[in-house]
Amino acid sequence: MDQQTNGDYGKVTFADEVVAIIAGLAAMEIPGVSAMSSGIVEKLGKKNLSRGVKVEVGEKEAAIDLYLIVDYGVRIPDISWNIQENVKKTVETMTGLHVIEVNIHIQGIDFEKRTKEGEPPSKV
Repeated sequence: MDQQTNGDYGKVTFADEVVAIIAGLAAMEIPGVSAMSSGIVEKLGKKNLSRGVKVEVGEKEAAIDLYLIVDYGVRIPDISWNIQENVKKTVETMTGLHVIEVNIHIQGIDFEKRTKEGEPPSKV
């Protein structure tokens, strides 16, 4: 758990899972993010956002690792930058912690949207 001083009134603490959920929600806001992932095959919905996120929370800082599945056709460097910016801004705004890093781990590509839009599925 993180502890952050709050003036002379005491301390505010955050469970690691709270920071993980905030980070997961912020990542899912970015267009092109299909799902959070706890492994290469398993896709997780919004109910399990903290399972695709690992956080290390100190007294005033946090480091975040996100495990994601992205939509087919997105430009991964661009979407990664957008995710990093949104997660950093959201976690810092909501918690007051300084986010020192947001690491993106692409675990898979979602081809379902491609087939739903009328294009034939790719044959591998």
